[in-house]
Amino acid sequence: MQWTKKDIQTYLGSKEYIDTAIIPIIPFQLSRESEIGKSTSKREILSIFATEIEKELSGRVLLVPNYYYLEFGDKEAEAKRLNDWTKELFTQPFKHVFILTFDSGWKRHEKELDANLLWLPGFQVEDPNSVETIQMIRGQVADVVELMRSYW
Repeated sequence: MQWTKKDIQTYLGSKEYIDTAIIPIIPFQLSRESEIGKSTSKREILSIFATEIEKELSGRVLLVPNYYYLEFGDKEAEAKRLNDWTKELFTQPFKHVFILTFDSGWKRHEKELDANLLWLPGFQVEDPNSVETIQMIRGQVADVVELMRSYW
């Protein structure tokens, strides 16, 4: 289920069956103009990735809104904010919370997080919405879904 009015209404009526939340975390920056294209491409691909995972695990997971942070900011402070999000999710019947990212810098802060970090190696593509890119993402989604199932 996604963060839409229709899906949230469904979630509220059946939340005892939905025990997993996914938080996509996305870096934001405007200061390094030469890297803006790379950053926006990663955001698009991660959003597609998260949506494909949600489709694969439909009825079991809630895909919450994207969490944005300053790419070159203080990750320790961001980890505390992410833990606030996680705490909010755990007040519901969520047993599992996964943080989804392409930013390998989060691996150094993984122990500070109250959720499971799923770091995915990022990749560059010309067109994030091309048929080839979507097929490549779907191929990798199966592996990520299997990893998530291992936590259940």
